[in-house]
Amino acid sequence: MQYVKELLKKAKEASFLLTKLDTQIKNKALFKMAEYLLTNQNFILKENQKDVLRATKNKSSKSFIDRLALDSKRLLSMSKSLEEIAKLEDPVGKLISKWSRPNGLLIEKMRVPIGVVLIIYEARPNVTSDCIGLLFKSSNVGILRGGSDALNSNLAIANVLYKAIKDVGINFSPFFIVKKTDYKITELLLKENDFIDLVIPRGGEALIKKVVKLSKIPVIKHYKGVCHIYVDSQVDFDKALNICVNAKVQRPAVCNAVEKILVHKDIAKKFLPLLKQEFDRYNVEIRGDETTCKILKKVKRAKRKDWFEEYLDLIVTIKVVENIDEAIAHINFYGSHHTDSILTLNEENAKKFLKEVDSACCFKNISTRFSDGYQFGLGAEIGISTDKLHARGPMGLEELTTYKWVVEGDGQIRQE
Repeated sequence: MQYVKELLKKAKEASFLLTKLDTQIKNKALFKMAEYLLTNQNFILKENQKDVLRATKNKSSKSFIDRLALDSKRLLSMSKSLEEIAKLEDPVGKLISKWSRPNGLLIEKMRVPIGVVLIIYEARPNVTSDCIGLLFKSSNVGILRGGSDALNSNLAIANVLYKAIKDVGINFSPFFIVKKTDYKITELLLKENDFIDLVIPRGGEALIKKVVKLSKIPVIKHYKGVCHIYVDSQVDFDKALNICVNAKVQRPAVCNAVEKILVHKDIAKKFLPLLKQEFDRYNVEIRGDETTCKILKKVKRAKRKDWFEEYLDLIVTIKVVENIDEAIAHINFYGSHHTDSILTLNEENAKKFLKEVDSACCFKNISTRFSDGYQFGLGAEIGISTDKLHARGPMGLEELTTYKWVVEGDGQIRQE
């Protein structure tokens, strides 16, 4: 398809131009992007409203519309993310290590951009500006394939950011929005390993599995967030209740919202009624194991599939466990290795949990909602990787680089 060929050609050419930009001009452009998101918010919100109205007419779920919708507060957050990215150290050209050999060779290991990165994501317009900011600062060209449901929003954001880049004197485009909605374009892009260096899919499990199946390009997977909180026997009830409610209720439609809560048997009879009372205030549906259902009357009994499921909704599954070992074993088996948190006053149990839980992010006494690149001080995130290679957890600037070897000498030749 001619559209794809032209897009790839422009992206590859831009990748070589982008590596020539120094940190100062990149930061200047990022601050300008942040400014323009706010000064052009009426235009962006107007275009976003078109997508929201269409989703409403199509009777999309509340959680879907929540992910799709923008407002002044979310635009301000997007703007701040771009500013934070501008303030971060530029990883490009950074020396990872350096040493000399007995024969006089100077060996350097240096961070460099990955190249051209294809981002495939669903209806979350804030992802557009976050990805553009991170890719630009790390000198990677982005090809962004957003969901068709958010096309108006994505194009509006991109047009504003294009203008910001142009207004600081950059005369080429360092990112490209796929404007056509035909899914065949995605399939074609996933075969272009000569032009695209990395694929990062962000979305539901079905999307990610399909991308992995079709792609001839390396993929960093951002699978579902089956996040757990384990409430230990020694715990501050008030803090634990507040954390559990925050983790489930603040934004239930995101990947770092808690989906499963495990409670130690010694506190279950006291803690669970208090937790249900809090959840009832927000209409959270509780599904429980046998013990939970005995303690909390009229609670729906959890099925086996519930322990694997990412609801992205006001639903939570609760299990009473014998001890911390059962909690850890349950998380490692049923979890998605995304983010899991222990709430405890017992330091030994905390250390054990943080060491033995096999997840990208392991927390102590905080909400799972902190699993976020911005909260980690990364400025934003390209996603939260549940892979182990080459990146894990929130992916910031360094995770968007690879490295090369730079070796200097003075006429040395190899003798053996």
